[in-house]
Amino acid sequence: MIPFLDLKKINQRFDKEFENAIKAVFESGWYVMGEQGKAFEREFAAYCGTKYAVGCANGLDALRLIIKAYGFGAGDEIIAPANTYIASILAITDNGCTPVLVEPNLETYNIDVEKIESHITPKTKAIMVVHLYGRAVEMHKVWELAQKYQLKVIEDSAQAHGAIYQDKRAGNLGDASGFSFYPGKNLGALGDAGCVTTNDENLAHKIRALANYGSHKKYENIYAGLNSRLDEIQAAILRIKLKALDADNQRRKEIAKYYTQHITNPRITLPHIDDEKGNVWHIFPILTKNRTKLQEFLSQHQIQTLIHYPIPPHKQECYPMYHHFSLPITERIHEEILSLPMSPVMSDKEVQEVIKILNAF
Repeated sequence: MIPFLDLKKINQRFDKEFENAIKAVFESGWYVMGEQGKAFEREFAAYCGTKYAVGCANGLDALRLIIKAYGFGAGDEIIAPANTYIASILAITDNGCTPVLVEPNLETYNIDVEKIESHITPKTKAIMVVHLYGRAVEMHKVWELAQKYQLKVIEDSAQAHGAIYQDKRAGNLGDASGFSFYPGKNLGALGDAGCVTTNDENLAHKIRALANYGSHKKYENIYAGLNSRLDEIQAAILRIKLKALDADNQRRKEIAKYYTQHITNPRITLPHIDDEKGNVWHIFPILTKNRTKLQEFLSQHQIQTLIHYPIPPHKQECYPMYHHFSLPITERIHEEILSLPMSPVMSDKEVQEVIKILNAF
């Protein structure tokens, strides 16, 4: 079987380093909010090019904390892509805000920046961009709109660790960015973990308190906060894997390029390759009107695929108030999308086998 993502193989590369790091944390006797967390925050902020990074429990919390720190709530609108993973939308509604869903560009799968302005109202407080599947959003238009309408720009960078737009990395393309380090991400922990990056000192200071029960000093709570902290073991693991991130992303780019050069089946629509720096290929998505049959065919030939994502947010059971929305581009993507194996530890032989079977369909 060619797995969609071989996490065991990815992490086995670091087994001795992990063993030593975990032992060091264990022997330190300090497991939350210690030196490993502080060191990772410094190193990840430097990697992203931001002044601050604040660790938290997961990617959803990172976005929740940003919105909470800005004080957005009931009656406020936040623009977001309609085809994103539901976590982006959950962060908005969890804070009592209203998500305003904008259709994606079918070529990039990212929010169609040309459609954003028509959705801005006097209630709009922020634009949330999602660098979906690892591709950085074309941010220049977003920046122009944010300046014109005095809006905040929130990045959901959960799938785009290391992606670059105009010489800046994801995480440094807005006012604040939320990252997930879920194990399957390009930079993945050995459990749940997340982070907020920003250049805003006051925002970082507030988010740090909000993530710690609303407290900077134990038992003194200045905000009604959350318990959302990056533990020392995950921070230690992430410090090790961060050193390999650029090389891993480069391997993903090589695989994506080879896929696009050699997959020739006319029943398959391939993703667009443009700026090499702008896509770190968290996912390699294809579109096909024969998704069920293709997925079954690949499975029969021992190739695992996944669907990102089968149901769009506005059709989820938890959001009945949005079921009437007409979002045909989003709905087409969710009906036709299929994700091929993509991993920095895939062999050339495995890549070639995937291509051979796809072309035989």
